[in-house]
Amino acid sequence: MTTSAWFDCSSGAAGDMILGALLDAGASVAAVQQAVDAVVPGSVTIRTETVKRCGLSATKVHVDTDPSPPHRTWHSIRALLTEAALPEPVRERAQSVFSRLAHAEAAAHGTAVDDVHFHEVGALDAIGDVVGACMAHHELGVSTASSTPLALGSGRANSAHGGIPVPTPAVLRLLAAHGAPARSGEFPFEMCTPTGAALILSMCSSWGGMPPLRILGNGMGAGTRDLPEIPNVVRVVLGHPAAGEFGTAESGADEADTPPATDAVVVDANIDDLDPRIWPHVLARLMAVGASDAWLTPILMKKGRPAQTLSVLCPPHLLPAVRETIVTETSTIGTREYHVGKRELAREFTTVMVGTAAVQVKIARYRQRIVTAQPEYRDVVAAAEQLGIPVKTALARSIAAAERMSPQ
Repeated sequence: MTTSAWFDCSSGAAGDMILGALLDAGASVAAVQQAVDAVVPGSVTIRTETVKRCGLSATKVHVDTDPSPPHRTWHSIRALLTEAALPEPVRERAQSVFSRLAHAEAAAHGTAVDDVHFHEVGALDAIGDVVGACMAHHELGVSTASSTPLALGSGRANSAHGGIPVPTPAVLRLLAAHGAPARSGEFPFEMCTPTGAALILSMCSSWGGMPPLRILGNGMGAGTRDLPEIPNVVRVVLGHPAAGEFGTAESGADEADTPPATDAVVVDANIDDLDPRIWPHVLARLMAVGASDAWLTPILMKKGRPAQTLSVLCPPHLLPAVRETIVTETSTIGTREYHVGKRELAREFTTVMVGTAAVQVKIARYRQRIVTAQPEYRDVVAAAEQLGIPVKTALARSIAAAERMSPQ
C-alpha cells in the first residue's frame, strides 16, 4: 500500500533536520551510513543523539567530517553520485537535489552551472545530509509527500561570500523555480537553508496542512538552536492515504494511487548531422542534469535525409539546463518546447533474492492494485555476474521472484 509523508516545516528546514526526522521516524542509521560511504568512502560519519526542543524529544544528527573539506563543483558531485553504488531512486533524488542547488547558486552568483563552487552545500557534511536523507526517504518506502509552506527567517546570514540577506537568494530562486509557498517565519535568522529547501522540493509535490492519512508513524529532527518560543524541529508524519475513506477526494482510490498531473516540459530537436557515436553521451548528459527522460526517434527529413528527433522530458525549472545541454552537446541550432501534464502512478520498492544476490524491484499501483513489478536492470546484471549465470536467466528469475512477492 502507498506510503505518504507530510513534513511540518513551520520552524524552517535544514538538511540535518530533515535527515533527523526521517531517522526518528524509523529509517536505519546503518543504511544511511552505507549510502553515504558509497559516495565518499570513509569521509563522513553519521551519528545521532536524542535531544529536547521545547521539552519535546527529537533526533539530532551529527555529520562528522574532515574539518577542511574541499570545495566541489556540481560537475564533480555529479560524477561521485553517478559512480556510487546506490539504489537508483536514491541516486536520482540526490542528483535532483544537487542539480536544483547548482542552478539556484549559478543564478544567484552569475556563473555557469557546472562551475558553481558549492562551498557549504558542496562540503562533505552536505553530501552526508543530502545522500543520507534521500536514502532514509527511500528506506521508509515513501512514494508521495507534501509539506507546510517553508518558514524562511529574516535578517542576515554568514556564508563563504560574506554576509547575505535572509531569505538567501538561492533559497528564493529554488522556491520560485518550483512555485512553492513560503513565509518569513518568526525569527531574525536563517530558518531554511538552501539544502533544506532543495530536499523538501525534491520530495514534495503539494503544500498545506496534513492530508487525510491512516497514521503509521512520525519523527522529529532537531535543529541546532533550542528556541524558547517554538520547537526548532522538522516533523514528518507517515501514513497511508485515506482521502477516499473520509470523503474529501472525488475519486477515492484513484486519488490515493494516482497523484494529480504535474507540469512538465518536452524539448524537441531534429538533428541530421551529428556523429551517431555521440548520442549515448548526449543522452547521459541530459539525464545527469536532471531530465526525467530522454530519447531518440528516427525520422526522414526534407530531401530524404535520415535524422533523429531528440526529445527530452523535464520539470519546468530545469528547462534552462536542458536547453543549454542540447545546444552545446549537439549540432542543433534551435529547439521546440511545449508544456505537458505528467501523471505518475504511486510507486514503491522492494528487494527479492535471486540465489544469494539481492535485486531491487520497482512496484507501481493503480487503484491500490499492483499493475507492474519490474526488477532494476542494473541489479539484474550485478546478480548475473555474482552468480555466474546469463543476464537473461537472472532477469527471468528476478521477474518470477517479484511476481511471487507481488500477486495481482
